[in-house]
Amino acid sequence: MRTRRLGDREVSALGFGCWAIGGPFSDTDGKPLGWGEVDDDESIAAIHAALDLGVTFFDTADVYGAGRSERVLGRALGNRRDEVVIASKWGNLFDEDTKVLTGADNTVEYMRTAIRATLTRLGTDHLDLYQLHTSPSVAEAEALADAAADMVKEGLVLGFGWSTDDQERAAAWVGRPGYVAVQHELSVLHDAPELIDLCERHGLASVDRTPLAMGLLGRRDRSRPATGADIRSAAPEWLRFFADGVPAPRWAATVAGLRDILTSDGRTLAQGALAWVWARSERTIPIPGFRSAAQARDNAGALAHGPLRAEQMTEIAGLLHG
Repeated sequence: MRTRRLGDREVSALGFGCWAIGGPFSDTDGKPLGWGEVDDDESIAAIHAALDLGVTFFDTADVYGAGRSERVLGRALGNRRDEVVIASKWGNLFDEDTKVLTGADNTVEYMRTAIRATLTRLGTDHLDLYQLHTSPSVAEAEALADAAADMVKEGLVLGFGWSTDDQERAAAWVGRPGYVAVQHELSVLHDAPELIDLCERHGLASVDRTPLAMGLLGRRDRSRPATGADIRSAAPEWLRFFADGVPAPRWAATVAGLRDILTSDGRTLAQGALAWVWARSERTIPIPGFRSAAQARDNAGALAHGPLRAEQMTEIAGLLHG
């Protein structure tokens, strides 16, 4: 269970998502899009801890921290680049100086510009996985898929994917050489059976974002409200797990009902949540976020426990669906 397939690559069954280590950035209205202030040295220590515990897959995006996440990840990996699989994303426009998301660009021309900038920030000559981070129509995205396939032939990327929760978009590139992954939301609080089925039928990796429900399935509770530059302090509509910086009552109650089973067999709550994701499918690769070495060690510790047992999954389904 400790590894999964990503195209023709073998990666750790657990990936690490690098959104949080990008630090603060915002939209044009000043609303936070990051997870608050971070310490780059602590982020690098966390990445090193993950590497030492067997994590070989790191997922970032050019927009996270307006380029900062990629730069920090590149610094942390250094001469260990060949030990890991790196994924990033393109499509968003941002200003690195002001750290503001300014829009989106779904042209092939911008894609070519974005990959070069990403490789420079990461300090590498290729990406293992390059993912579309925006939501153009299926028709508009055809040219991007063609360009991504060309990048595979050129050796700039080894595979490509789409970060989307829309089944039509996720299915649009099926069968294209080099299309190896769909990144989508998946957690015990948000199942995605159609997307998992798509990945299983077509041999795609299911790269699973928010497996800890933005911290609700980890350490975040009402005693530790999110503030300031943390997106959870002013949660947009899609971030339904939080309200006014704290877990929304409905979701907090759901987690309370699941806590005993998720923390059984010596797991922490976060480890139990990751174990649920692994038990859903052999295609799943959860990518929890992190901001400290302690969080990295807790998340990576889930690998030693593996997936939940079938009877535990059945019990959880009963609790969730009555």
